[in-house]
Amino acid sequence: MANEKSVDMATGGKKVDTTIDADADSSSQYDSVPQYEAAYSAPLHRKLKSRHIQMIAIGGIIGPGLFVGSGNALRLAGPAGILISFSLVGIIVFFVMQSLGEVATLIPVSGSFTEYASRFVDDSLSFALGWAYWYLWVTVLANEYNAISLVIRYWAGAQVVPQWAWIVIFWFIFISFSFLGILAYGEVEFWLSLIKVLAILIFFIVSIFISAGVIGPQTIGFQYWNDPGAFADSINGVARTFVIAGTLYAGTEMVGITAGEASNPRRAVPRAIRQVFWRILIFYVGMVFFIGILMPWNDERLLGKGSKTAASPLTIALSDARIHAGASLINSVIVIAVISAGNSSLYVSSRTMLFMARSGKAPRILGKVTKSGVPWVALLFSNFIACIAFLSVSESAGTVYEALITLSGVATFIVWGTIATVHIRFRKGLAAQNQSVDTLPFKAMWYPYGTYLALAANVFLIFFQGYTAFLNPFSAKDFVVSYILLPVFVILLVGYKLWKKTKFVKLEEMDLWTGRREGRLTRNNLHTDEEHADDEVKKKGFLKKAKEVIIG
Repeated sequence: MANEKSVDMATGGKKVDTTIDADADSSSQYDSVPQYEAAYSAPLHRKLKSRHIQMIAIGGIIGPGLFVGSGNALRLAGPAGILISFSLVGIIVFFVMQSLGEVATLIPVSGSFTEYASRFVDDSLSFALGWAYWYLWVTVLANEYNAISLVIRYWAGAQVVPQWAWIVIFWFIFISFSFLGILAYGEVEFWLSLIKVLAILIFFIVSIFISAGVIGPQTIGFQYWNDPGAFADSINGVARTFVIAGTLYAGTEMVGITAGEASNPRRAVPRAIRQVFWRILIFYVGMVFFIGILMPWNDERLLGKGSKTAASPLTIALSDARIHAGASLINSVIVIAVISAGNSSLYVSSRTMLFMARSGKAPRILGKVTKSGVPWVALLFSNFIACIAFLSVSESAGTVYEALITLSGVATFIVWGTIATVHIRFRKGLAAQNQSVDTLPFKAMWYPYGTYLALAANVFLIFFQGYTAFLNPFSAKDFVVSYILLPVFVILLVGYKLWKKTKFVKLEEMDLWTGRREGRLTRNNLHTDEEHADDEVKKKGFLKKAKEVIIG
């Protein structure tokens, strides 16, 4: 396979090499140029296997947010409210992933949608999006530090260690995992994610027994839907939890990033994308449904403003059912979830910053990598900025947690909206250059309706998620937290456009070729692979299909 070309970043003809040689020995490439320059141009490694990407697609987004943040969502919206918000945002995520999957399968580059924004829309959009996406994951990472420093103190023995010390300990654990290299990251993430997935499925089964009265002191059923009620604050509560749902779903688009380091993205990415709907339904909607029937939304132990401790709704439910050993086990799973989520946060933030540095949108030094393909400077920089988590030491746990969740949640909707925009431009570029969509290795379902729906919904949610700040009395603090990213994003976009004098990419000039994997895009190959995949599916039994949907 020939080396991939440099990408025309639509900056007045400037060429920037941001892609990866799929088959070349990166170590030999590293040694073939002066050592100083090699660190800035050495490629990442394409070693992630299909099973890694399958599990990262779901396990990477099952973090403490789902285990702990879901309790805050229940407190704000009530059991029916969180079902509505999580289901609606889940539909949006499904169509966003369809859009991303179509482009990422054809052009698997580590810059992913940040690079697509430059090639299909405008380099200034890529600049603003890249920094917003990097900020999103650094915020999520800081959130992980805050979460684990609270959750681990569930055990009495851990309470002798101050909160700031736990943040320091896990700061070094996270960075150590990240320096192991992409294959080690994939393997560690696979097993950590598998533990999380199995733990959630077991919790679902136990929840049914608790609700039915088989386990615990009483039969619960749906009594908490009647008292204190299905909604905590009517439509206002639902609005507040949209941004929480958006943040907890953040990471589904990680598949686009991993495609650039996948050994066979053409097979792995579509498989991960096709399973998104079922995984959203099972893990996210299933989780909020069960916690909504196991405890009332006004339980004082749920994480909220002014709370003195942070406890997972799963832990609370098992403790109330007098399964104290189970509650401790769930807390252990939450700790594993934090390590896994922190791993993923550093991975995505460092790869995003690597692309930004190598395309001239961030300081050049952040583009350095080791011989093993680890972007070590970007990793250290991202982890250092995440030290804002130390601010939580002097604040109420609930207040800091909610603020961090809201800030990163708005960034999620901006990113998803941009992915939909990029996909629309990509399709228009194909038509303008007389390229048939029939040769695409993966086609987005229900295009253009699903993509336009995702775009409109994300634009709506960007503004709607903070409308409660305008209710009487007006909250200046909530207004700033909800909307501060919007003017910042616009300033980044307009400022970079004026500074670099970037131009809107014409459809006829779009680079639709750089980054493709050669030898896998012919009509014959496409049909052969799809027919082979269909034959495999027909041979599989129900249990095998269920295993692939849940685990990968």
